[in-house]
Amino acid sequence: MTALTDRATAVREPALLGQTVVVIGGSSGIGLETARSARTEGAQVVLTGRDPERLARAAADVGAARQAAFDAHDPDRLAAFLGSLPAPVDHVMVSAGGPYYAPIADMDVADACRHVADHLRLILEVARYAAGSVRPGGTLLFVSGTGARRPHVGIAVTALLTAGYPALGANLALELAPVRVNVVAPGFVDTPLSASLLGADLDERREQLRATLPIRRVVGPADVAALAVHLMVNTALTGATFDVDGGQQVV
Repeated sequence: MTALTDRATAVREPALLGQTVVVIGGSSGIGLETARSARTEGAQVVLTGRDPERLARAAADVGAARQAAFDAHDPDRLAAFLGSLPAPVDHVMVSAGGPYYAPIADMDVADACRHVADHLRLILEVARYAAGSVRPGGTLLFVSGTGARRPHVGIAVTALLTAGYPALGANLALELAPVRVNVVAPGFVDTPLSASLLGADLDERREQLRATLPIRRVVGPADVAALAVHLMVNTALTGATFDVDGGQQVV
C-alpha cells in the first residue's frame, strides 16, 4: 500500500455525514448498537424506546439529537412521533418488539393475535410514513430473525412473523421506491433481550454456539449494526433480506 493510499484511507469521509437515522427501539441491543455505529459514521440519530430511564442513558451514550419514550405498538403515540419528525429523514430502522414464545396447548390465543397485529401495524404505519417523509434513496430497515427456518415447539407465532418479513419487505420496496426497503434477519445475538429470555441457560447457549457455528464465536449487536449501516450506505440494495447469524442456518 502506498503512502498516498494510506492518507486517502485515513481521511475517509464518514459514510453517513450529515444524515439523520431514526431508530425505533433504540434503547438497547441491536438498535442501540446501530445508533452508535451510525453516529461513528457522522449521522445524527433519533432514538425511541419504552423505558424512559434506559432510553435517556442510551441517548446520552450515543449523543442522540433527540429521544422519545413511548411504546412503538401504541398507534396513537407512534403516529404522533412520526408526525413530529422533520422531513426529510434519511433512514428509519425498526428494531422494537420481541418474540412471542408459547406452545399451542398453553397459548393465550387472544394475546398471540394482539402480538401479530401489533407487529404488523408497526411495520405498516412506519411504511406509510416513509412513503412521504424518507428521502429518495434513503432506507427503511426492519429487524426480523431466522425463527421460521427450523420448526420448534413454542415458536409458531414468531415463525409466522419472520416468514412474512421477506415478502413484505420486497413488496414495500416496490411500493415505496425510490425509498429502499430491506430486512435484517439475525439468528441468536448476545443482547440483553437474549439474556432475559434464556436466564440461567445463557452461558450454556453461548458455549454451544462457540462450538458449533462456523465462525466459532457468538454473534453480537455490533455484527448486526455493521450490516445495518452498510444497508443505509449502499444505495444498490433494496427489497432483500440479509441473514447475520454466523452460519447458524448451515449447521
